[in-house]
Amino acid sequence: MDEVYEPQQETPTERKGKNKNRKSWSYNKEIKRLQVELAHLQAWVKKSGARIVIIFEGRDAAGKGGMIKRITEKVSPRVFRVVALPAPTDREKSQIFMQRYIAHLPAAGEVVIFDRSWYNRAGVDRVMGFTSEKKAQRFLELAPRFEAAIVESGVILLKYFLTVSEEEQDRRFKRRIDDPVRQWKLSPMDVESYQRWWDYTRAYDEMLRMTDSNHAPWWIVPSDDKERARVNCVSHILQSIPYQRVKFDAPDLGKRQKRPSHYIEDQSFRHVVPDTTS
Repeated sequence: MDEVYEPQQETPTERKGKNKNRKSWSYNKEIKRLQVELAHLQAWVKKSGARIVIIFEGRDAAGKGGMIKRITEKVSPRVFRVVALPAPTDREKSQIFMQRYIAHLPAAGEVVIFDRSWYNRAGVDRVMGFTSEKKAQRFLELAPRFEAAIVESGVILLKYFLTVSEEEQDRRFKRRIDDPVRQWKLSPMDVESYQRWWDYTRAYDEMLRMTDSNHAPWWIVPSDDKERARVNCVSHILQSIPYQRVKFDAPDLGKRQKRPSHYIEDQSFRHVVPDTTS
């Protein structure tokens, strides 16, 4: 694999104002190259029957959605499956906590990406009072054992935590307020996380400390620069999975059948989408 980017000692504003055109071209080139490698990874996963779980956690507005989009936009949703669970139903609240997540673990030939995961228990659930402190602490004790069982079963488990500075999160939240196509991203929970930055900081510090393990370590992704974060993280995913390129057996398309001499084009009325580009 190619070498990943090394983090720079510049602020996001400084980087954006410094040779913007060259950076944009470099990012587009790198992400395209990495998406080609993800396609090779997909072919290997299908052929080998590998099972992979990738967890994305982190601060609100740290760029989890954009990261996942870049990973999945050029691969099959039947292989790369994204799991972003809504709030639990009353029935699910009565189940064992991990039960709703176990149902989404991969079968052979699948990559499951959790856009937030069981770590909700240690983050938003704990900070917002949706679970008791006793249950949160018990989760922190049991999570490494649960993940050990996953890894011992042969699943490749990768965990990423995206960080963002207070200054950059503030800028992104304000951008969401001002941009109609981003307003849906700003939920009441996001506002709470903005106001309770240090409550979340303490919760995440303990979560990372107690659930980092040799079999399932946390990988921190500095994300003030979204483009750099995407390239670094996707590069790390590819480096962490021992995949091999699978030869593509190109199919023989053969010849298309000729139009039958007796075929008459149907003349019934059809609803055609209007052309708005002229």
